[in-house]
Amino acid sequence: MSAPSQSAPQTDAPPPDIPEPGAGHPLLRLLTETTALIFVVLLVLVAVFSALRPQAFATVATATNIAIASATLLVIAVGMTFVIITAGIDLSVGSVLVFSSVVAVKAMEQVGGAQGWASVAAGVVAALLAGLLWGLINGFLIAKAKIPPLIVTLGTLGAALGFAQLITGGIDLRGVPRELVVSVGLGGLFGVPWLVIVALTVTAVAVVALRLTRFGRYTLAIGSNPEAARRVGINVDRHLLKVYAIAGTLSGLAGVMSLARFTTTTIAGHTTDNLQAIAAVVIGGTSLFGGIGTILGTVVGVFIPVILQYGFVIMRVDPFWQTVAVGIVLIAAVYVDQLKRAARERL
Repeated sequence: MSAPSQSAPQTDAPPPDIPEPGAGHPLLRLLTETTALIFVVLLVLVAVFSALRPQAFATVATATNIAIASATLLVIAVGMTFVIITAGIDLSVGSVLVFSSVVAVKAMEQVGGAQGWASVAAGVVAALLAGLLWGLINGFLIAKAKIPPLIVTLGTLGAALGFAQLITGGIDLRGVPRELVVSVGLGGLFGVPWLVIVALTVTAVAVVALRLTRFGRYTLAIGSNPEAARRVGINVDRHLLKVYAIAGTLSGLAGVMSLARFTTTTIAGHTTDNLQAIAAVVIGGTSLFGGIGTILGTVVGVFIPVILQYGFVIMRVDPFWQTVAVGIVLIAAVYVDQLKRAARERL
């Protein structure tokens, strides 16, 4: 008798226990996803602050300020979403942002003396490459050296910030071209600030990548069950390298956006960016256990702490309560995620 034939693995399909993105009735998904519940929380916050102080909160100027304040964090959080979906973590994003902004200013000074669009272009490229480099380092150590993501990114957090301080002597650099500050940091298109447009563009690309492409399917599959992903032919190590490279590159982009907004490297101003990004992603419904997550949920998660901050300032409430409120929401989101995970395991 001849041995039974074995079919070749299908590399385009996720493991059997990973639902295809978009499976199920759209209305049912909307009612059951954590993203919808968090969006309701966001609407309630907006309604409460608008009702209490309509002339101060419910204005175009406040909405614009909230959008600008959220833009840089949103870009970081988008990269963090892909990382957490793979059941990983990246604590280095804030330090990579700082390092990339320092490298960008140095590049701008070398090209055109920090003047003109050629100088701006050189700074943008330098920042993206710097972020990509740190992302590749993270990805290599996690995927190839098999060091836990928490340890790797905790190490690169200190290393990236330390290198930035060595380059600058711990003093913020201010050689930012006027073109970047005026045209990008303060300018806009049809009333929409350029920083917001950049963040929305990154978000739109990420939504398409996660929901409609092979890259997104592989990311969800690896986060749900990396061994099953390997068995169907997915190169898990290579994909993790890509995911961390994207997170690093987006941190580099956020570094340029920070320069455009603040006109300086703000070395000491990003120590909590990593925690804010993680909180936004988890509040938005992405599971810390991997395999589940949405970019739109992350968008909602980013806006909640920013709206709380602005609302508390307008209401003259001690701003420290914002940290307390975000902490409570974060714990509640993780608890709900655990309940949902336990329910899935009982099925």
